[in-house]
Amino acid sequence: MDKIFIKKNEEYIVDVIDNGYEGEGIAKINNFTIFIPGAIKGEKVKIIIVKVNSSHAFGKIIEFISTSNTRNNKIDCITYKRCGGCNLRHILYEDTLKLKTEIVKNLVNKNLKNKVIVKETIGMEDPYNYRNKAQYPVGVDKDNNPIIGVYAKRTHEVIQIEDCMIQNKESQKIAKYICTILKEQKITIYDENTQKGLVRHIVIKVGIKTGEIMCVLVINGENIPKEKELVKKIITKFPNIKTIVKNINTKNTNVILGNKNINLYGNGYIYDKLENYIFKISPLSFYQINPMQTEKLYQLAVNYAELTGKETVIDLYCGIGTIGIFMAKKAKHVYGIEIVKQAIEDAKENCKLNNITNIKYYVGDAQIVFETLIQKEKIVPDVIVVDPPRKGLDNKTIENIMKIKTKKIIYISCNPATLIRDLGKLKDNYEIKEIQPIDLFPYTNHVECVTLLQLKESM
Repeated sequence: MDKIFIKKNEEYIVDVIDNGYEGEGIAKINNFTIFIPGAIKGEKVKIIIVKVNSSHAFGKIIEFISTSNTRNNKIDCITYKRCGGCNLRHILYEDTLKLKTEIVKNLVNKNLKNKVIVKETIGMEDPYNYRNKAQYPVGVDKDNNPIIGVYAKRTHEVIQIEDCMIQNKESQKIAKYICTILKEQKITIYDENTQKGLVRHIVIKVGIKTGEIMCVLVINGENIPKEKELVKKIITKFPNIKTIVKNINTKNTNVILGNKNINLYGNGYIYDKLENYIFKISPLSFYQINPMQTEKLYQLAVNYAELTGKETVIDLYCGIGTIGIFMAKKAKHVYGIEIVKQAIEDAKENCKLNNITNIKYYVGDAQIVFETLIQKEKIVPDVIVVDPPRKGLDNKTIENIMKIKTKKIIYISCNPATLIRDLGKLKDNYEIKEIQPIDLFPYTNHVECVTLLQLKESM
C-alpha cells in the first residue's frame, strides 16, 4: 500500500504482529509498516496515525480491542509514558526479558548466516531502584518553584517526578530536599532558552555496597549564593553524603557535566565495591549504573576467559579499570586502553586500592594504542576484552584483531545492533560460541550482551 493511503489523524484497527528494537509494537496496513509505542505483540488495538514517513508510519493507541496476557495492568509510575525512561513498564518483567532475548535473536537471524546460540536474558530478582547514579535536570513548576525531574521524551521539558521506580530512593530524597533549599535561598534555576539562571542539574552517585553518597551541583556560573549554608543543611540532613562537588558548566550544551569540579565538602570522590574489589568514583568517572548485574556480567566474562595465570589480556575501552581488575587476579599481564585521561588516573588508583600490580594502562584512542602495542611493543594477547561505546568497534581495530589471531575475544556490548554488525566482520576467523544477554537496565529496551568468540582451528 502506498503511503499516501495512510494519512495523519486517520484511525485504524490493527493487529500487532511483532515488537521492534525499542519495544514498540509493529503492525501492517496492506503491507505498510506502522510502529505503535506501548503496544505488545498479539494485541488488537485502535490507533490514530500521528506521523507518516516514506517507508513507515507511527500510530498512537486510542483503544484496546484485545490485550496480551503479558501486559502489566498495575502500572506503578504515573510519568513513565511521558518521560520515556522505562519504555517497557507496560510489560510484565519476566516477559521484558523474553522480549530482549528475541530482539538479539532477530538481529542474529537477519544478519548472521551461521546459527549462533543466544541464551536467555539474565534478569534481576528485584528490578527496582537499581540505578546508582541519578542526573536530575532542575526546572520550575507553574508557580516558579524549583523542581527536579526527568526530560519528557524527545524534548527538554522537565517533568516533575514523585517517585521514580528505577532510581535509588535516597538520591531522590536528597535531590528533592536540595530543591527546597534552592527555593528558601531564592537561588535561580537555569533556563535553556535564555541561558540565564544558575542551577542546571543535581547529580547523585551512590555506593550501593558502601552506602557512600556524592552530590554534584551543576551550575551555570562560578559561585552559589549562601554556599556554606547550603552545604551545611545538606550534610546535616543526610550524613551519608561523603562529598559535595560544585561542577561548572557555562556552555550552551546538552552535556550535563562541565570539566571543572570544585569540592565544597569532602574530598571529591566516593568508594563502592564490585564483589570484593573496591573502586574510587569521581564526578566524571564512568561506573556501571547497575552494580548488582555488573557483577554477574564481569563474572561471566572472567569465566569465558578461562584464565590459568599464564595469559596476557588486552582490555580495550577499559574505563576506570573494573573488568581488567577482575581479570588481573587470574592473568599474567593485563594491558588497559582508554581515551579518557581521568578514567585512566582512576584506574591506576583502583589498582593500588586492590593491590593489583600486573596491569599497565595507556591513554589514547583504542585503535591507535592497540596497534602500537601489537606492532611496536610486540605484545601478543591470549585474550582480548572489548567493551566499546554504542557505535561498536572501528574497522582498524577489527583488522588488527584478525591479523594477530588472538585465541579468544570477549565482546561486551551495550548495543546489540553494532555487536551483530561487528560479529559479521569477525565470523570468518572466529567461531561465535554464544551470546549471553544480561538485563542491566530493567523495564527499558536496553540490553547488554557478553559474547564469546574462539579462533577457528583452521586459522
